[in-house]
Amino acid sequence: MDKIVWIILAFLAGSFLPIQAGVNAKLGKAAESPLHAVFISFLVGAAAMLVYVLLSKQAISWSGLRAAPAYAWIGGMLGAFYVTVVILAFPHLGPGLTFGLIVAGQMLFSVVLEHFNILVAQPHPMTWQRMVGVLLVIVGAVIIRKF
Repeated sequence: MDKIVWIILAFLAGSFLPIQAGVNAKLGKAAESPLHAVFISFLVGAAAMLVYVLLSKQAISWSGLRAAPAYAWIGGMLGAFYVTVVILAFPHLGPGLTFGLIVAGQMLFSVVLEHFNILVAQPHPMTWQRMVGVLLVIVGAVIIRKF
């Protein structure tokens, strides 16, 4: 796919996160249990992915899965942690601060991972310009909180 398509899709995915947080928070309130809302959210997501996988008829490498390093299996736990924190923080912090902090954390750790070539396709050195960019995101989250 053309790079512009991936840019648009990444932007859309980011745009959907506050919507996901809001509907998951509503689900948690309706169920009177944020943790059950996380579980239901993952069940619905897993069902949707199952339908997509079956319809797309994509092949899977079972031997590749068996050979995957142990740490490759923690993605689901990290996703569950993320969704749980968002559902719990969203009503207390609001969407602006919640996602300002999430984006700040993503930016900071992305730069670190790229600098040390951890879990990335291409390493990128940690330059002062990149760190200023991260700092601006963090300052943006602070400004959202203060004003």
